[in-house]
Amino acid sequence: MTQPSRRGLLVILSSPSGAGKSTLSRRLLADFDDVSFSVSATTRAPREGEVDGREYHFRSREQFERLIAEGKMLEHAEVFDNYYGSPLEPVRDAMIEGKDVLFDVDWQGGQQIRNSEMGREAISIFILPPSIEELERRLRARAQDAEDVIKRRMDGARREMRHWAEYDYILINDDLDACYDQLRSVLMGERLRRDRRPDIAQRARQMSGEIKELSRS
Repeated sequence: MTQPSRRGLLVILSSPSGAGKSTLSRRLLADFDDVSFSVSATTRAPREGEVDGREYHFRSREQFERLIAEGKMLEHAEVFDNYYGSPLEPVRDAMIEGKDVLFDVDWQGGQQIRNSEMGREAISIFILPPSIEELERRLRARAQDAEDVIKRRMDGARREMRHWAEYDYILINDDLDACYDQLRSVLMGERLRRDRRPDIAQRARQMSGEIKELSRS
């Protein structure tokens, strides 16, 4: 097996609902073959059209709690009486192969990933809307949710945005294409960091040795 030229990254992407995180995630996954999406596990029942292993890994409560007890969840939380979380094994396998893993998680999931044994490989990006007013307009424009649901989403958005300062990068999605270009730039810049590229360090040491030999001759 060929040794990968770099270690994979854990790319944490968070935002309030309606800020464009899902659209940005889909574009990133479409553009990069070496970025995979971390499919979450959940104890909630599958909805119509959902497939196990595609939208979620559907598990019983007993199975999920066993995974937690065995340390096989990278992060998890209980939301409205159901567990959600990221299985550790596929993430670790992807990173060993030099692939990046994208996480679409809230601030709590991001915090757990950063505090985990793999946290040093994580970069965190928070997507902000241009304004609270624009965020509410986007949620209403979907025409999918009742008024009480929109209010709950707005309350949740305000709570989520309180944690923006915990992230490495803050992007404002006032123009989707411009925001996506910034997201790509963050990923490419992080990939090129010296401490993430053992191949570069090896080549630099080799050339340094060659320089010393030339100076002696």
